[in-house]
Order: sequence, then C-alpha cells, then structure tokens
Amino acid sequence: MENPVRPLLSKSSNRRSFLKNGAVAAGATVGASLLAGAPASFALARLEDEGGSGELTRGDVAILRFLQALETIEADLWTQYAELGGATNQNLSPIDLPFTTGISPDYAVALQFLDGDMPQYIADNTDDELSHAAWLAAFLELKGVEPVDLTKFAHLAPSKVTGVPQHGRLTNLKQLTVDTSWWTRYRSATLNPDLGDTNFPNAVPDLAKAPHSAIPRDDNDIDAAANNLNANPPVINTHLQAIANTAGFHFGFIEQGGSSLYPSLAQRVHSAEVLRILLSIGPTETSHFQTWHDKAGNAPTLTDGNLTFPNLSFPIPPTPGQSTDPNVADALQSNLIMPEPTFFLSRKLPTISIIRPTETVNAAKGAVKALMDDGLFIGHTVNGKSDGFVELLQDLAEDADEARR
Repeated sequence: MENPVRPLLSKSSNRRSFLKNGAVAAGATVGASLLAGAPASFALARLEDEGGSGELTRGDVAILRFLQALETIEADLWTQYAELGGATNQNLSPIDLPFTTGISPDYAVALQFLDGDMPQYIADNTDDELSHAAWLAAFLELKGVEPVDLTKFAHLAPSKVTGVPQHGRLTNLKQLTVDTSWWTRYRSATLNPDLGDTNFPNAVPDLAKAPHSAIPRDDNDIDAAANNLNANPPVINTHLQAIANTAGFHFGFIEQGGSSLYPSLAQRVHSAEVLRILLSIGPTETSHFQTWHDKAGNAPTLTDGNLTFPNLSFPIPPTPGQSTDPNVADALQSNLIMPEPTFFLSRKLPTISIIRPTETVNAAKGAVKALMDDGLFIGHTVNGKSDGFVELLQDLAEDADEARR
C-alpha cells in the first residue's frame, strides 16, 4: 500500500535552499506576483478578500515551513500508531484515514486498558495531523513558496508486525526515551520553565532512563498466544501492555510540545493572516494534549524488565507502599489534568492557569532537540553517516527562530 504520508513528503525543496538562495531576500515579501497561473492567483485573491494580506515576510515563510515539516513528522508517527492500534469501525461514521488501521487487535486492546476509546482517539489525532501538514503545504504553494521536501528521508524501518506496510518512515517509535516531566510541570503551582525552573520529576522515571518501544516491533512483541481477547476482562501479556503504556505517555509528550510551540512562534510572526493560522492550529494541539494527559494516567501498574509504571491513581486509602505525602499526590495524581495555576511572566504577579512553556527565544530549536532526545530520529544515517535529516530540521528551526515581528 502507498505511504499515506508520501503526498506530504514530496514537496520540492531541500535544506534551506528557498530562503538562502535568494527567492526570498531579507525584507522582501512573497505575494501574487510569484504565483503561476490563473487558478492560483484567483485562490490568492479570495484569501485577500477574506482578510489575508497576500504577503509573507521572510520570517513568516520560515515559521510556516518549519511547522509544515514538523506536522509532516507528526503525521508520520501518528500514521504508525493508527496502522497498528487505530479504530477499524466508527459505527455509521466512516474511517477518514487513507490506509488500513487497527492491524493488531491485541495492541488495540492493550491500548484500551488506558481508555476504551483509545483506538478512536488515535485515528482522530492522526487525521488531524495529516490535515495540518497537507494544509500548510498547500498554503505555502498558494503563496508561491516551496514547501519542505522530506521524501528522501523516509527510509526508517517500520514495525515488522504482520500486515504493516513495509515502506520507509521518517520516525522511529521503537527506541524512545520518553520525557514525562510534562506531567509534573502542569501540576506545579510554583514552578514555570519560562522563569528558569527545571525541577520537574518524571511521572514514569524508567521511560526517561533507557530506550523503549511504543509499538510492537514484530509478532513476537505481540505474543498472541499469551493473550485472550475474548476473556472478560481481556488478558494481555505484560510486555505488550508495557508497550501500550509507553505509547500512552508518548502521545502526551508529542502533543504537549505542539501546545507550547504554536504560541511560542506566534509571537514572531508579522502577517495577521499567518498569526491567524498559528492561533487556529495551536489550540487543536492543546485539545489533543488534554485528551492524552487524561488517558496516560490510566496506564496499568506493571513491571516489564527495567520498566516500571507506577500507580498514579492515588486511591483513598493509598495502596500499600504508596506515598501518603499530599505534595506527592498533588504532583502525580492522575485526575489532576487541568493546568495548575502557576507563576507567569513575574513572581510578583498572582498565579494563573496557562500553557507552559511559551518562551519564544529558541523555541523552534528547542522543539527539534526535544524530538532528538526522544529518540524519534534514531536511524537517520546512511553508511554510518548522517543522512542530513536532522541537519535540515536544525536549519529550518534556526530560520524560524530568527523571525521577527
């Protein structure tokens, strides 16, 4: 089956060629004069009639191209999750995704121990990210700007589970070192990374210590003979459940990044039209994050080798061995999913419930570093040397961070 992300990848651009080779000089704008053909010009005119300026500054272009590249990466990783664990039936509502979903019923059931609707939410999140990537690429083309081309970098091996299409991918979900400090960051009433605070413990410390897979790597990881999907409740082997739990926390990690990145970069755009785009896409990432924040806390307590998922539910009374410290419960309790009011801009001001961080300095480069540290790009080498993928992302991030209002 054709790679559903390929149409998003095959947009003609590489490295920083568009910005660096003079197509958009410093201080120049891109508008209708760069558009070829009447249909595109007509489409641009419609955008202008609806409030668009018809112009993009060099910085606006850099921000949009960076976000288009990151949304393409997101679409790639969510496609892998949906292939294995996405919904296969939405009752009367058709599946919107252009590829087969729910290839592994065992993995899907393991995910449902976090929430019965997990496969549906995975399919919906995937659909959203595919739309973000496609729309941003189309908007750039409409403005006469070449979107970022990631086609040649899609060579990472996918899951070997029977039925998974064996075309190359951009992202590696099999060697993740997942940072779960977002869990405690959003529960702190006194700390904010924008004010220099860094002491945010991981909710699942073992996920941040060593690489773990968030998808079954092959049929052995599923170990179907050890599962009983027809039992009540279903029986899932511990290793596969650990993989599903890892995915649940990885979902939150990915989407909290988007929740911060869009408002961070929105502070750098010049065009009101581009500002509208970022303010319209960003809240959907926050909607995703809120969903996954809620579901991750339901991950079953278990130990699989060097990976332990603690009990974050903090029942009353606490289970044996569980902390009775109210400060610990406040930082970890699974149903405290609303952003706790904390300090913002200045500690002289009262606390307020906010997205954090939203610092704009080096926001794009920070996002790329977080994904690198996550292990998402492990394998982007050819003959022992970098294939240029990470360097491209770093270049795009640098351009975005240089944008000025």
